[in-house]
Amino acid sequence: MAERPVRKPRKPHTAQVVRTERLTPHMQRVVLGGEGLAGFAADTCTDHYVKLLFGPEGVTYPEPFDLERIRAEFPREQWPVTRTYTVRAWDPVQRELTLDFVVHGDEGLAGPWALRAQPGDTVRFLGPGGAYAPDPAADWHLLVGDESALPAIARALETLPAGARTHAFVEVSGPEEEQKIDTEVRVVWLHRGDRPVGEALLEAVRGLEFPEGRLHAFVHGEAGFVKELRRLLRVERQIPREDLSISGYWRLGHNEDGWQASKREWNARIEAEQEGVTAAAA
Repeated sequence: MAERPVRKPRKPHTAQVVRTERLTPHMQRVVLGGEGLAGFAADTCTDHYVKLLFGPEGVTYPEPFDLERIRAEFPREQWPVTRTYTVRAWDPVQRELTLDFVVHGDEGLAGPWALRAQPGDTVRFLGPGGAYAPDPAADWHLLVGDESALPAIARALETLPAGARTHAFVEVSGPEEEQKIDTEVRVVWLHRGDRPVGEALLEAVRGLEFPEGRLHAFVHGEAGFVKELRRLLRVERQIPREDLSISGYWRLGHNEDGWQASKREWNARIEAEQEGVTAAAA
C-alpha cells in the first residue's frame, strides 16, 4: 500500500489592525496590515476567505506563535478556535487586507472583536482559501446571498468586465444595511424585516426570467435557503453542477464550530439527494 503524503502544517499569518470603519449598523470593517502579510496573496478568487484564530479568554500562548506546538502542549479546550471571513479586498502594494464583519452587539466571537479592535492590535489567521471567480466566458451571471455573502458578492461585482450581463440579489435586514458597491450592475437589495432569512431571495430568483445562454452562479448564505436554491437551479433549471458555486456559509441555530463540524456531511447529503433527482429527471 502506498504511503500517504505527509501534510505540512499550515502556518498562520500575523497581522496588525490598521484601521476600522462602521459601514452600516450591522457591518464593521477591519483593515489589517503589517510585515506579517509579506507572504500573503488573495488575487485569484472573489470568494477568498481567511480563518481568524481566537484564543480562549485568559489563555496566553508562547512566542513565536506555533499552532502545532499549541495543539501538542495545550489541552484541547485551550486551543484557538477559528472564524471564517471573506476577503473583501486585498491590496498587495500597501499590504492591506480588508475584512467585513456582520455584528450583533456582544453576540458571537468575531463580531465583538471587530467592534473593539484598535490600530496596532495583533490578529493571526490561516488562509486564504477560495474557489470561485466569475467566468468571463459565461453568457450571464447570478449572484445571490444574505449579509454573510455580501463581501464576496461585492468583490465579484467589482471584478466583472464592463457589460457583463448580471443579476445580483442581496438580502439584508433593512435599507440601512445597504452598501455602496463600485459596479455598474444594478444590485437588487431585498429587505428582510421580520421574514425568515432567505425567503425574499427565494421569491426573487423564482420570479426571475432566466436569460438564454450559459449561466455561472454564486449562491451563498444561510444553509436553509441555499438548499432550496440549489434545488431550484440544479433540479428545476438543470444548471450543470460545474457552473454553480453554492454552499451554506452558516446555519440558523448553529455557531460556526457546530456548523463547520457538520457542514461537509450536510452539503454532501443534500447534493446527493438533489443529484439523484436530477439524474432521474434526465
